[in-house]
Amino acid sequence: MKEYFMDLHLHIGRSNSGQAVKITASDKLTIENIIDEVKDKKGIDILGVVDAASPEVIKDIEVLLDQSKLIALEDGGLSYNQEITILLGSEMEVKSELGQAHLLSYFPYLEDIKKFSSIMSNYISNINLSTQMTYLTAQELFQIVDELGGIIIPAHSFTPHKGLYGSYSDSLRDSFSRDAFDKIAAIELGLSADSEMADHLSELAAKTFLSNSDAHSLGKIGREYNKVLVKEASFKEVLLALRREGGRKVLGNYGLSPKLGKYHRSYCLECKQKLIAKIPAIKCYNNPKHKIVKGVLDRLIEIADKEEAIHPKHRPAYYHQVPLLDIPGIGPKTLDQLIDSFGSEMNILHKVSDEDLKEIVGRKIASTIIKAREGQLTIIPGGGGKYGKVSN
Repeated sequence: MKEYFMDLHLHIGRSNSGQAVKITASDKLTIENIIDEVKDKKGIDILGVVDAASPEVIKDIEVLLDQSKLIALEDGGLSYNQEITILLGSEMEVKSELGQAHLLSYFPYLEDIKKFSSIMSNYISNINLSTQMTYLTAQELFQIVDELGGIIIPAHSFTPHKGLYGSYSDSLRDSFSRDAFDKIAAIELGLSADSEMADHLSELAAKTFLSNSDAHSLGKIGREYNKVLVKEASFKEVLLALRREGGRKVLGNYGLSPKLGKYHRSYCLECKQKLIAKIPAIKCYNNPKHKIVKGVLDRLIEIADKEEAIHPKHRPAYYHQVPLLDIPGIGPKTLDQLIDSFGSEMNILHKVSDEDLKEIVGRKIASTIIKAREGQLTIIPGGGGKYGKVSN
């Protein structure tokens, strides 16, 4: 068994032909640039590209396969130089009477996601674009994915904008059939939640939690990630880890403090202020008729069926970390200096000693990095679409 770092939510901004894919993502987010960024800087081993159902992205992947830059793995996924494994995924929007939610789906082979792309072109207006409204229910999308041999994972599950719990339903179980619910092995927590918060919901006790970056730019890759224990980096092995079978498992979740998420606390759109005096804040303090954006913490407390989080025995630790570029005192030049010295962000965050850090960036910045590793930095909570802030 080996340990790997894994981030399963990366977007594509544009295809190599210049076609927009994820409109809100950076133009520099191409499949090749992602590989280069991860290889040269990030140190993530397993990636999930969630715009791989776009025909434009499929073309780019096929070119890399023809050039033997990517190799299809027997157990699913694509390998780059035996260093990086790419899992092929898609993010689609589903609809209920209450609202909308984003669901991630992943497939073992390129042919599977090509079939998925062809089917979904009948349900959405532009198959080349990312995260399109399907007008399907969560259960209907699950059935399509399941029949093709794929898996479904709810994306940023608690956010007020397109999270399953945030805007689609009060319950994951009630959103799917019994069989489908049992087959869903994992949920993505999202940037404004962690295991301590999510384990207030008893229906999630058997689910594996994932912390992914939802990267809309190269620099955001790996801002949240997971450590997994598997035999090798492939689709089949990752699925075994999500199901906690055969000794495979998620060893740890590494993510932002939920306070850094831009939807952590409720926000009144009319008073233009975060509602932080009470938990949960489900109405504006000044005027209950005001429209608010309900925060992830507030929403979770509203729907929780446990007063305190109860972690199942299988639940790994959640480690609060701050991305290196968000640490006070670290800019692009300092980050490049660190990567030149230590190889990758994963090495800096997990392996490099205090003394080695001090030799490169000095005592003050090294001390701040160590505090960030250990979740000891002061954080001003985010809300209403604005990220929280880090201070010493």
